[in-house]
Amino acid sequence: MALFTIQNEFRYEIVRKIFEGGMGIVYEAEQHGSREFVKRVAIKIIRPNFASQKMFIENFVGEAKLVADLIHTNIVQTYQLGEANGVSFIAMELIRGVNLEQFTHQLADKRRTLPKELAVFITSRVARGLAYAHAKADKNGKPLGIVHRDVSFKNILIAFEGDVKLTDFGIAKAKGFLTDQEGEVVAGKPDYMSPEQADFQITDRRSDIFSAGVVLAHLLLGRNIFKGATAEESRNRILNQPVPDFRALDTRIDDRLNDILHHCLARDPNRRYESADKLMFDLEYYIYGAGYGPTNETLGKFIRELFGQEAPKEAPDDPQFKTIVLEETARLKDKPQP
Repeated sequence: MALFTIQNEFRYEIVRKIFEGGMGIVYEAEQHGSREFVKRVAIKIIRPNFASQKMFIENFVGEAKLVADLIHTNIVQTYQLGEANGVSFIAMELIRGVNLEQFTHQLADKRRTLPKELAVFITSRVARGLAYAHAKADKNGKPLGIVHRDVSFKNILIAFEGDVKLTDFGIAKAKGFLTDQEGEVVAGKPDYMSPEQADFQITDRRSDIFSAGVVLAHLLLGRNIFKGATAEESRNRILNQPVPDFRALDTRIDDRLNDILHHCLARDPNRRYESADKLMFDLEYYIYGAGYGPTNETLGKFIRELFGQEAPKEAPDDPQFKTIVLEETARLKDKPQP
């Protein structure tokens, strides 16, 4: 039986910092291969103050392993998990665009209102990505039980071409991949989490549906009705604040869209959409039921006009990372079937 071995050397050169979160930093980088091959990618690393903590390292590696096989147009693709110069990193698909937080800030700065149909379209694409992730099984066909647990404005990206991408499965719940302290700690953004997350309960896929409902309401209203001055206040609003009649808050919201929002934001999980597929169907029927509706191209045109095709730039604040070269040797072995 023949053994086929490929050996490649990849060199990553950091270009700029894209985003910095509580535990990780994402950089734009160039991947250099043989014969002057160059590809722009995103490089995610753990923040230095967490890099020595075993749990964070295990979950960082677990995230890479979890999303490696999540191949879907509405989920950011992972290319490689590596380690170089004592730094663990994940090489990912580079999305030339912005996250929803940057998107809505630009809308406010330009005094623009997001069309209702585009708000629904964006959320429908998030639901598509969630439906795929929720249904994912391992190589033996056993469901992984993935729950993202952090569906929020910072973790939803829009490319300038109009593609909507869900990212950051770093605190996702999935069997056998990540260290799970559910019921002991609260994970996720306080103003987007489900009531069961905020109340230290065990979650399932319906938790992500509540978060998707918060995203939709935020896109439509231009504000998050659950956001408080502190994380504790936000969690309290998630748990206790009455869900409003959205028709009274925005005249563009009709009966059907109001029903969809309430179906997402029911505090009792048993009264929510039971799957992201069903949420996706209702959202898509809402925008396409009468005929032609928004597309990636429609959203792309809108966002390019809004930003002038220029993403917000953020220079690296760590000079050391500006000059670091990450080198990784990968050996891929493929044993042909006899």
